[in-house]
Amino acid sequence: MSSHILVSFILFFLSLPLIYLFSSKFLIITNFPFISSPDSDDNYLFRRAATTNPHTTATNPKPKIAFLFLTNSNLSFAPLWEKFFSDDNNRHLFNIYIHADPTSAVADPGGVFHHRFIPSKKTYRSSPTLISASRRLLANALLDDILNQYFALVSQHCIPLFSFRFVYKYLFKDNLTSLTNFSLSNSRYQSFIEILSNEPRIYERYLARGRDVMIPEVHFHQFRVGSQFFVLTRRHAKMVVRDTRLWRKFRLPCITAEQCYPEEHYFPTLLSMEDLAGCTGFMLTRVNWTGCWDGHPHRYEPEEVSPQLIRDLRESNQSSQLYLFARKFSPECLQPLMNIADDVIFRDM
Repeated sequence: MSSHILVSFILFFLSLPLIYLFSSKFLIITNFPFISSPDSDDNYLFRRAATTNPHTTATNPKPKIAFLFLTNSNLSFAPLWEKFFSDDNNRHLFNIYIHADPTSAVADPGGVFHHRFIPSKKTYRSSPTLISASRRLLANALLDDILNQYFALVSQHCIPLFSFRFVYKYLFKDNLTSLTNFSLSNSRYQSFIEILSNEPRIYERYLARGRDVMIPEVHFHQFRVGSQFFVLTRRHAKMVVRDTRLWRKFRLPCITAEQCYPEEHYFPTLLSMEDLAGCTGFMLTRVNWTGCWDGHPHRYEPEEVSPQLIRDLRESNQSSQLYLFARKFSPECLQPLMNIADDVIFRDM
């Protein structure tokens, strides 16, 4: 009898590695309605998002915009965004997802933002953690709703410059018919992401991880720079979460923090290499780099907020494009912005 017990114990301990292997692949942690993975690198989450299409029960489906909020503090401009989303006619045309630093006491702003937090991890400057957070947002939004056809990444310092109605029409233009063939995956749309190859000190940024470290996956002539905030199509969002080849390089730590801005390089480099024709090369978030310091853009203060500022921020030097969002605003700007929200910001053109 004792020999049988001994054999059972031996078999049990030998089976532990297999139990752990299969549990990590098939047992997921659910934080309804979003999906996370116990895998520390989120690999399972990304694989699911790249290969799985959720089903829709909508009888007359319309494309949606997924708004992805990347934040490490409270959403100070939640009341302004609440007003942006408030039109009842638009309530089925968007989804909201928030990646909040889990080590910060980020309050639930309530309203349309209530219960929109996804399982998240801490982010650090000069590290690939901001890329991971963005990919995590994209993956959750891909899995959550097949009707999400555009994915707009914004920060807690971003504000809208137009009404939701204007933004929706601007992105989808004349393609507002019902989506009945989801295999098309919005192939007629383009992503709005900045892709630049001739920025100052781009070579130093390329060498941030060490000489020749990026080769052979990314040669210098393929390396690009752009804003970390973008609006991607569904096919490009899937491209991002499916990628492992470039991610193996961009996830490596920098040897110097001075020129280490991986989130400004990974997305434009990947999309430039994979589908440059599918990108406009233009971003929809206006950033003022005048007087920038330590990698931070100009931060607008309350005394700068005015109707004219909003009009100026909308305008682009490209006649066919407009800016739909803007950053970076201090939290104290909320009230001055709310004062002009109805008459200026959401009055559109």
